[in-house]
Amino acid sequence: MTTADVVICGAGIAGIAVAHALAVTHGVRNVLLVDARAPLTLTSDKSTEAYRNWWPGPDDAMVQLINRSIDLLEQWSDASDDRFGLNRRGYLYATRDETTAERFVADAARASAQGAGSVRTYRSVTEAAAYERSPHRGFRGVPDGADLFLDRDAIRRHFPWMHTDIVAVLHARRCGWFSGQQLGMYLLEEAKAAGVQLVSGHVLRVLQPSGVVEGVEIAHPDGTSVRIVTPVFVNAAGPYAAQVGELAGAVLPLFSEAHYKIAMEDTAGVIDRDTGLVILDDAQQLEWSDEERDELATDDATRWLTEPMPAGIHLRPEGYGASRTVLMLWDYHSAHHFSVPEFPMPDDALYPELVLRGMTSLAPGLAAYLDRLPPAYVDGGYYTKTAENRPLVGPSGVRGAYVCAAFSGFGLMAAPACAELLAAQIVGAARPDYEHAFLPTRYDDPAYVALLANWGSTRQL
Repeated sequence: MTTADVVICGAGIAGIAVAHALAVTHGVRNVLLVDARAPLTLTSDKSTEAYRNWWPGPDDAMVQLINRSIDLLEQWSDASDDRFGLNRRGYLYATRDETTAERFVADAARASAQGAGSVRTYRSVTEAAAYERSPHRGFRGVPDGADLFLDRDAIRRHFPWMHTDIVAVLHARRCGWFSGQQLGMYLLEEAKAAGVQLVSGHVLRVLQPSGVVEGVEIAHPDGTSVRIVTPVFVNAAGPYAAQVGELAGAVLPLFSEAHYKIAMEDTAGVIDRDTGLVILDDAQQLEWSDEERDELATDDATRWLTEPMPAGIHLRPEGYGASRTVLMLWDYHSAHHFSVPEFPMPDDALYPELVLRGMTSLAPGLAAYLDRLPPAYVDGGYYTKTAENRPLVGPSGVRGAYVCAAFSGFGLMAAPACAELLAAQIVGAARPDYEHAFLPTRYDDPAYVALLANWGSTRQL
């Protein structure tokens, strides 16, 4: 039997960030980080590794949370000599629909008012001449806020690889990407140097004989088990957070979605290597020949391929120098929810072709690859979510139990600020005003429930 000040279940980016915040920031030395897998190998390493402060939701909580995360990322980048390659290429939202373009205008105004920065709107080629491109690397000296293009000629001049039907482009600027693996290992190394111990195993039970956390039982890979006496248990179990929460007496309102991505070589140089992460914010139908469409439509198993597909297909360049790799994603699986994630993930043999076909609506030059599909590497993970797609950070279950989970598709970008918030809760330090929006108890607050209802059940944050 041994003791710990805090036991954290899960060595993904959430658990590692919490361990770092406790040990490095607050000096809590006796922290155990428990996982049966190697660190950062369940879903943290399946990310597109992007970040954004662009969250035009019903309030400013997500903007403030992610702005704080970006502050921390920039501090760590400076302290580590840019070990994890933080850039500020931005997010570019594009649309071929005039109604969606009008929504871009409203969303930009809302996000700006909530702290995402000022908006520069271009309604002509002349106005767009003031636009500043993001640098290939780094984040210093890049404008914040957003640049909103509402003129098709200006769009063609600055983004010639995009479809000529694109009528609006919104370039959110305090956004970009970095190496999640390098960030995670940097934080883990600092945490270990401050006393954190990494334990191989999984949590069998949370010991709570009197309704208070008194310890945990951990099963090791060799079949042995050990009891750790501790007053604090943190559930940072990612896709397994709901199941782990039950061990601590918590019923967490979570579900998971399977999300995949492909990496392929753009040997023809269709995609601008300096662009940010680009999202086509339009639903679409895949283009097929008449013969193909008829054949697909007659089979119940394939008819869905001829029907409307969801918005949100996106891509970004990967790598620097001579790299030609492009990452592409399309979350058309998101209607399929998992209460218990499946590993290995369900196979989707059609995914590379469907993503490439859909991507031609954004970058028509990619159609050159459809006659002979290039090799594509497919991987993916689970987005574990709440209904409004905000994380759960705070006390959860019996006294002494906490959760830091529901990071959906924003785990790497949210982990720094969420971990800082949770560590402050554990040690009793001062917390930011946005705390209330992420507490598990928020659904008991009528004002918060009304806020979500007014925002609309069809819009996630």
